[in-house]
Amino acid sequence: MQELDEAVTIGATVPTGFEHTAAEEVQEKLEATARVSKNRGRIYFDITTDTLFKVHQLKSLDNLFVVVKDYDDYQFKTTKEEVQLDWQELAAKLPWTNALEVWKLNNSIKKRKGRRKRTNPTKSDQCGNFSTKSTDTVPSDPEELWVDLESLEVKENQRDVSSQPEDDSEEEKHSEIQDQESGVTPLKFRVTCNRAGDKHCFTSNDAARDFGGAVQEFFQWKADMTKFDVEVLLNIHNNEVVVGLALTVESLHRRNISHFGPTTLRSTLAYGMLRLCKPQVSDVIVDPMCGTGAIPLEGVMEWQNSFFLAGDNSGTAVSRSVNNIKHILKRTHDGGSSSGLPLDIVQWDLCNLPMRSSSVDIIITDMPFGKRMGSKKKNWELYPLCLREMARVCKPGTGKAVLLTQDKKCFLKALSQMEGLWRKSHTVWVNVGGLHAGVFVLKRTAVVFGTTSEDVMEPHTATGSQKENMKDASQ
Repeated sequence: MQELDEAVTIGATVPTGFEHTAAEEVQEKLEATARVSKNRGRIYFDITTDTLFKVHQLKSLDNLFVVVKDYDDYQFKTTKEEVQLDWQELAAKLPWTNALEVWKLNNSIKKRKGRRKRTNPTKSDQCGNFSTKSTDTVPSDPEELWVDLESLEVKENQRDVSSQPEDDSEEEKHSEIQDQESGVTPLKFRVTCNRAGDKHCFTSNDAARDFGGAVQEFFQWKADMTKFDVEVLLNIHNNEVVVGLALTVESLHRRNISHFGPTTLRSTLAYGMLRLCKPQVSDVIVDPMCGTGAIPLEGVMEWQNSFFLAGDNSGTAVSRSVNNIKHILKRTHDGGSSSGLPLDIVQWDLCNLPMRSSSVDIIITDMPFGKRMGSKKKNWELYPLCLREMARVCKPGTGKAVLLTQDKKCFLKALSQMEGLWRKSHTVWVNVGGLHAGVFVLKRTAVVFGTTSEDVMEPHTATGSQKENMKDASQ
């Protein structure tokens, strides 16, 4: 095993649009400087291996991998045949040893975590990440897939002398790692290729097949697309190439949710939204359309000196949130903590919140997109009512709102109607399940609610039809 102070480069996928937010968390908690990739949705940072366990505790990161080698300007050949030869030669040239040592260390960390959870394993603990596809790639026709390398006809113990590494000691280390990890049985692996760019003469399928075949021949590992030990990553963005080894099987964004709804927000995206709020001690933070509770649950785990209040007009959604809270409480109690969570869940009418005016510091929520929930037509009526009631309960002058929606046209129109109560600070554009959405950061104006035309002319209570629209949007 390598020395504990060995420096390695860790790569991580993050919610698209929140790369700099994730980099801030890395700097804050690891004192490491993160580099944002040219390919949106990825960051890279250097750590020492003794801090690897802390990386798994970061809240902004979806998936982790250790970098074997990165190329800023890889010169691809112009024909498929030449590129195929390049991939086949690349495996023998790469410095695999350090990355494999980090992979082994990471496995020992996961085993320790697994033993702590084994007292009551859940179904999600036993599931693998068999079909996850990234939606973070922006360039045209991004491809992401894995190739069944068992279809390759590689003869047993066949080795090409031309692909042997120049340093014989490097190959001896590879054999030693294989012997230590698996004894007589070779390790099982798969290759996952993520490609973005329109100037390549090959597909992700081609790259994964050719590079995977070379890895198989070099290490004499066995290909297995489901029960694999090692996942080799080949990330290509135009001329940027990164080869890595996956350190996570399932995305870290599933950490707090056990009861999912049809539009449950990823925990990593919820955390990014919360960081935009910059919660302070004693802040009252409200999620008026909490759904399954992803945002308030993420908040109470990180900002325990603030108080979170969440609700929804759907009884089913509130029930899911309560079950998720129970799941978190059981997990923390099993870990030795006896404290509760500074969080309440309420079923309420969004347009008539049971709170005093000017009593809330921060409002943060995932608004209905009008796709899976509600409709675009109903949003035109719902959004102005939401913004008006949020303005009533939010503190004038100091209050903030962070609102996520894909229905940008409707939201901006509603915001223009409420311009006396809200000012848009900035917008973070994100990818949510393949949809281009915006996180709108608003500041509450100093105007007291009830003194402007926006709120004097129309009451903040909803009509019967409006309540029905909100119910449809939450189901």
